[in-house]
Amino acid sequence: MAYSCRERARYCFKIGVLSSFLLMMALAVADDHYPQREITLVIPFGEGGATDVLIRDIFETAQTYLGQSVHVVNMPGRGAIRGSQYVRNAAPDGYTLLGSHQTIDLSYLAGLASFSHADFAPVSLLARTVNIPATYAGHVVQQASDIEALIHTSSKPPMFGVIANSTDHLFWLQFFEKTGISLSDVQLVRFPDTASQVEALLAQEIDFAMLNLPSAGSLFASDALVPLAVAGSERLPGLPDVLTLREQGIDLVHTTDRGIFAPAGTPPQTLAILADALAYALASPPVRYRIIHEYGSLIDYRMLSDYGSYLDEQFHELVPLTERVHFK
Repeated sequence: MAYSCRERARYCFKIGVLSSFLLMMALAVADDHYPQREITLVIPFGEGGATDVLIRDIFETAQTYLGQSVHVVNMPGRGAIRGSQYVRNAAPDGYTLLGSHQTIDLSYLAGLASFSHADFAPVSLLARTVNIPATYAGHVVQQASDIEALIHTSSKPPMFGVIANSTDHLFWLQFFEKTGISLSDVQLVRFPDTASQVEALLAQEIDFAMLNLPSAGSLFASDALVPLAVAGSERLPGLPDVLTLREQGIDLVHTTDRGIFAPAGTPPQTLAILADALAYALASPPVRYRIIHEYGSLIDYRMLSDYGSYLDEQFHELVPLTERVHFK
């Protein structure tokens, strides 16, 4: 049968519309059945740190909702840039996720990474972990407010452990600013991860490190390490006798805000399923108890666009802060 040019055009148009419709239906069916296989969750930090401990625990319950296992992979390196870059470059299909915090933006602001949180799809904020300046048992300093006096009486600069360009690095710079301590009076010692800082502190190779309950709770309980303060607005249920920094006259509240990210372009339906799975996990009483009492964290669930707005607000606050304390 012969067709005119106009008929051929109409026929091709109809075929194109039908193909697009079938493709949309196929994608909808695929989203309805997400996930169909194991999900990989990348933690851009070493094993045993707070991000690793807290997010592993939450996903242990979230995977029940998802109906698929979640394989957690630790991918430390280059100040969390290596693992973050891996997820950024992954297929936007919901099967490769990132568990991280402000370090994504801190690496960008320090000029180390070419990307920030805006280059990912936000899934949900999970919890804000209260940070804890700490020392080893027997150290002359037993409260954070005593550090300034130590600097004035010590014959050599005290040593502070930091993971360069991470949240603990920023914490100490803010702490020095609030207490009037000059960077020339201290020595910052760089470590690749929290675990190596803990080891150095136990060996008394450094004086201080910023830790938290997930990474050091058992060491605080055994008196191997000493919490000098908690950087929260209130005392922690897990450390009820430890004063806040504000109670010691230091106006500083500092948390590490942990959440989940997906590659940019991940379908909204997929992101919503992931966010619902995390809400399911955070509604579990045992999970909630561990987060608050054992991990010293505040549950702060924010999903999708709400989390994105929160990240944008935090970024705009970090820009002048990092410039003021000479973070770079």
